[in-house]
Amino acid sequence: MVVFLDHYQNTTGCRSRSQVISEALQLLRLRELEEAYREASLEIDSTWENTAGDGLSDETW
Repeated sequence: MVVFLDHYQNTTGCRSRSQVISEALQLLRLRELEEAYREASLEIDSTWENTAGDGLSDETW
């Protein structure tokens, strides 16, 4: 693990191993947030289909 941290630090210009770990944790948070938005979108998609089928057509707008 330390070898990877040192390699990543040297190849990306990070100032410390702590910065490498901090960036990795931020990426994990973003990935979880992305998944949460994807799941929320799926919930809304099914609700939107019900709304879109309520008799309004594109021409109404």
